[in-house]
Amino acid sequence: MACGFIMQAMDDLTLLAQVEACALDPSLFNHAGHVRLALACLHTASGDADLAAARCCAAIARYATHLDAADKFHWTVTEALVRLLAAGLHEEIARDARACLARHYSAAALAAPQARAHFVAPDLLPLPGCAGALG
Repeated sequence: MACGFIMQAMDDLTLLAQVEACALDPSLFNHAGHVRLALACLHTASGDADLAAARCCAAIARYATHLDAADKFHWTVTEALVRLLAAGLHEEIARDARACLARHYSAAALAAPQARAHFVAPDLLPLPGCAGALG
């Protein structure tokens, strides 16, 4: 998978450290940067989706707050994408993350305020490797 400049410019630990320290240049944190961070979290968590999702969500939430963009952070979208990446859907997520999410979540479920604040279970199709009932 090619994640562009950010993939070539730094390794997993550097990327993760810069986001967690709120030191990453915001221009590098586009969709590819989000995917790269999620993969870094999965790598450092030895593939444990629960640990990776918690670390990734906490890091992005803190980073977004630092950038005065806390309203842009969406917990459910972030955690769902980490879990889909853990299931091996790297290319699909890099190509069209919205379509991947749409298989699992309706637009209404993702638009709900509680989905932005914390993880909400899918209402269409369960996420791979994610225990729990549909929302």
